[in-house]
Formats: sequence, structure tokens, C-alpha cells
Amino acid sequence: MGDQIARGEEFMKKAEKKLSGWGLFGSKYDDAADLFDKAANCFKLAKSWDRAGAVYVKLASCHLKLDSKHEAAGAYANAAHCYKKTNMREAISCLEQAVHMFLDIGRLNMSARYYKEIAELYEQEQNLEQAITYYEKAADLFQSEDVTTTANQCKQKIAEFSAKLEKYQRAIEIFEEIAQHSIKNNLLKYGVRGHLLNAGICQLCRGDVVAINNALERYQELDPTFSGTRECKLLVDLEAAIDEEDIAMFTGCLKEYDSMTKLDEWRTTLLLRVKEALKAKELEEDDLT
Repeated sequence: MGDQIARGEEFMKKAEKKLSGWGLFGSKYDDAADLFDKAANCFKLAKSWDRAGAVYVKLASCHLKLDSKHEAAGAYANAAHCYKKTNMREAISCLEQAVHMFLDIGRLNMSARYYKEIAELYEQEQNLEQAITYYEKAADLFQSEDVTTTANQCKQKIAEFSAKLEKYQRAIEIFEEIAQHSIKNNLLKYGVRGHLLNAGICQLCRGDVVAINNALERYQELDPTFSGTRECKLLVDLEAAIDEEDIAMFTGCLKEYDSMTKLDEWRTTLLLRVKEALKAKELEEDDLT
């Protein structure tokens, strides 16, 4: 490791010397770029991630001097992947630079990919508002490039995080939109009942029994097979439990469903909110009697 750092520093010195010396405009930046690339690789091998990231930023500057935006964007992306291990803020900043350059040269697919990566970094940090912002940017670009499956994955994240932030109506609209698009696609239509279940759970969180019933009717019109699924039965049974304000019935429905199909963390979190609201309503009514 020490050897690699020493080699990296040597390549750095040579690169800086090239930049400060005389020479044909293009060739000195070309030569420096080659040396910076070698230095960055040495620092990566030594797992000196901050130094590797900083060198890739220098490499990006050389490529920009040579008007090579594609290579500069790639260098910023490499810098970000080094910084991801030590410095999340720098990683996001470098990915932003990469995105802007890829957008400038019309590489929308690459821009979408890196927007999605920024969103994932914010998600790791539990910064859901920012994660939503960047998943939206990624989804728009993936959609424009007809990368429907990845666009839907991004939209699903937006809906899930919106629901976590109690923006239920927005989450419902997105889940329903994904379901509508998926029903027309032979590869995606098998996921429709899951999207409708997610939308239905968000409806339950809003606590409007009339809206829940109307939604269930719409979902069965959208997908005629939905009424025969366990997902539909769960929503119907939970709606009945809410209508009757019966916590035991609500819990029993969930246990029955969960014994066959494990509820994931997101669904469990939201359904617990519904149960807590039901408990609070029960206590409120007890206080009044």
C-alpha cells in the first residue's frame, strides 16, 4: 500500500510539472491527463479514496481543457465512486458535475443513471425529500429514453417515500399510474396487483372509507383479475375492519395475509399507522362514553 501511495505521488508530481511547464497546448494536457489517471489508479489500489477522488477531479479538469466533455464526465463519475466510500457530499457534487456534462452532450441515459445514483445516496442518508427530487429527475429521463422498467422503479421509490412522508394522495396517484401502464405490458402486468395493494394501503392511511371503496371499484375495473387476488381480499377485509372500528379483526386480517405472503417493511410501517389511528379513535370514543 505504501508503495502504491509513493507511486501515486510520483505520478502526481510529474502531472503537475507537465501542467506548469511549456509545451503545445493540447499535448501538455493530454500528457498530464495520462499521469493523473495513473496516479488515481495507484491511490485506488492503496484504498486512499479521498486522494483518488481528488486526482480524478484534476483529471476531469484536463479533459475539459481539451474540450472532451465525455471523458471529463467519466472522470467526475470515477471521482464520485471513490468519494462514496468516505465523503458523501463530495460524491454527490461530482455526480452532479458528471450529469451536467452528459446532458450537454445529449447522453440522457447516462444522465438518468447518475441522477438515480444521487437519489440512492440521499436514500442511504435517509434524506427522503432530496431522494424524491433526484428519483423524479431520473424517472423523467429514463421515460424519455423509453427505459420504462427503470423509470417505474424510480417512480415506485418516489411513491414509497411520499407515503413515508405522509403525502398519501401523491403516492396513490403514482402507484395507480404505474399499475395503469403495467397492465398493458405482458412483462409488467404480473406486478399490477402489488402496485394496487400499495395504492390501497395509502388509501387506508387517509382513513376515508368512501374513498377506499371507490378506489377498490376502480382497481377491479382496471384489472378484472384483481378481485380474485389475496391482495384485493386483504384491502376489502381491512376496509371492513376500519368501518367497524374493530382492531382485533384488523390484526387478524394482517396475520392471515402475512402467514402466506410476508409483508415488507414499507407496507408494515404504513399498516401500523392505520392500526394506531384505529386505536386512537377507539380510545377517543371510550373517553366520550
